[in-house]
Amino acid sequence: MKRIGIISLFLILFLAFVAVWNISYREGQEEAYIPIENENPMPIIPSEIGVFERSKFALDYVNMPVDENHQRTLETYYNNRAFHGAPPSIPHPVASERGMGENICLKCHQNGGFVDKFNAYAPVTPHPEMVNCRQCHVAQVTESLFEETNFHKIKAPEVGVNNALDGSPPVIPHQIQMHENCLACHAGPAAPKEIRVTHPERVNCRQCHVPNNKETRDIGEFKRISNYDE
Repeated sequence: MKRIGIISLFLILFLAFVAVWNISYREGQEEAYIPIENENPMPIIPSEIGVFERSKFALDYVNMPVDENHQRTLETYYNNRAFHGAPPSIPHPVASERGMGENICLKCHQNGGFVDKFNAYAPVTPHPEMVNCRQCHVAQVTESLFEETNFHKIKAPEVGVNNALDGSPPVIPHQIQMHENCLACHAGPAAPKEIRVTHPERVNCRQCHVPNNKETRDIGEFKRISNYDE
């Protein structure tokens, strides 16, 4: 009888141990599980697909001679924008004032090339899939402002000043959205000479060049200071 009591006691302790261990194991799994909730409509990691879009032209860019008589400069590149980051304006007459672009624009800007009519190389668009070109790109109708305002351009980044260390690959100083295709702007005869990459054959640009992910500060509601009422 005494032996049965001892065996029963050990059996109860063993079952209690198994029950406690099972509960502890399940609670540990629940704490380790982090549900993935993507409430942000924008992807956290920018798309990498566009980096390789023009990779088939990489070796052509390597072997292509530089046409120094028709190459663009970074000053020209920035002057063709209302502010840093703005879509470039259209610096030439458009074929149709009511047209939205599509193949009329892509005929020259999908793959670039020299255009005799304008005596210049057509810049390659990094987003040829967006065919409503003139939804963002407006034609130049004047070379000067109608009236001076207190609106100032954001200072554009300079070349070669954003390297983390001496000799390290420069950081990408602009936003990536709609500019995923690096070779469109940084290789080929229409690329501004200051930002023309020396190694277009290494098509995986973002393997070494990382985006500038500085935190942005919330400035609240932006209000432009106006003196029109004065």
